[in-house]
Amino acid sequence: MKLTVVVDNFVPISTPSPFLGEHGFSLLIEIDSTKILLDVGQSDAVVKNLSILGLHPNQLDAIVLSHGHYDHTGGLSFILKHRNKPIPVYGHPGIFQARYSIANKQKRYIGIPYAKEELTTQGAQWHLSTQPMEILPNLMFSGQIPRQTEYETGDNNLIVCNEQGCDCQDIIEDDTSLYYSCQDGLVVIGGCTHSGLVNTIDNGLKLTGKKQLKGWVGGTHLGPVCKQQQDKTLCQIEAYAPHFFLPTHCTGFTMMAELQRRLKDRFIPSFVSQCVQID
Repeated sequence: MKLTVVVDNFVPISTPSPFLGEHGFSLLIEIDSTKILLDVGQSDAVVKNLSILGLHPNQLDAIVLSHGHYDHTGGLSFILKHRNKPIPVYGHPGIFQARYSIANKQKRYIGIPYAKEELTTQGAQWHLSTQPMEILPNLMFSGQIPRQTEYETGDNNLIVCNEQGCDCQDIIEDDTSLYYSCQDGLVVIGGCTHSGLVNTIDNGLKLTGKKQLKGWVGGTHLGPVCKQQQDKTLCQIEAYAPHFFLPTHCTGFTMMAELQRRLKDRFIPSFVSQCVQID
C-alpha cells in the first residue's frame, strides 16, 4: 500500500512543485492498481494537487468521506465535475447533518457545502453505512465508531441544533476511519478522528483481530481538545508502540512537537506530497 498526502495545511518548503495548501485533508491510497481518495479537502486544491502528482480524477476508483465537515468534503464537487463517469462514495449516513462551530462568539456553518442530490447528479454513487464494510481485501471502512473511553470528550466548540432547537455539542457520530491489515499489524487511516484516537484504534484492533498498531496516518484533532484528553491520548499512543505515526491537518503545532519528542524517528512530518510505502 502506498499513501500520499494530497491536501493538508502545509506544503514542504523544499518542493519545486506548485502544490496548494489549505485547511483541509485528502489522502491518496494506492493498493495494487486500485486508487482510493480518503477525503477531498475544502476546494479545488485537491484536483490541482492530484494533477501535479500525475493523476486525473477519472483514474480514481472510489472516494471515502471520513465525516461531514467542509474541510474534508468541499472538494467533492470539483472531483466529480472533472470525471466523465460515476464513482462510489463511502461514508456514514449522518454526513449531511447541519453542523456549526463557535469562534469568538460567532456561529459558523461547517457542514458539507452541497446537497446530497446535487452530488448524486454529478456522479456520486453513495455507499453510506453505520456498519463496517470491506472496501478491498484487507481494507475496511470502520462504520460508526463506539465511544468507550471516558476522557475522549471531543471539541466543545463544534455544535449542532438538537430536537428542542437548542445548540449542543456535536459528538460527530458520523466520524469514521479506514483499517488496513498487514501481516505485522494494523494501519489506521483517519480523517479528523473526532471519535477519539484511542476509541478509533481500539475499534480497529477489535474488528480486524490484530494485536499491534503498526502505524497511524491522518488527523488526530488533539489540538482543540482539553488537556486531559491530550495527555491521556499521548500516553496511550506511546503504549501502542506504533512503527510509524504520521499525524496531519488538525493535530496542531504543539501536539505535533510533543508527538515528535515522544516518538522520535517513528514520527513522520505531514506535508502535501508526503508519501509512505507500507508492506
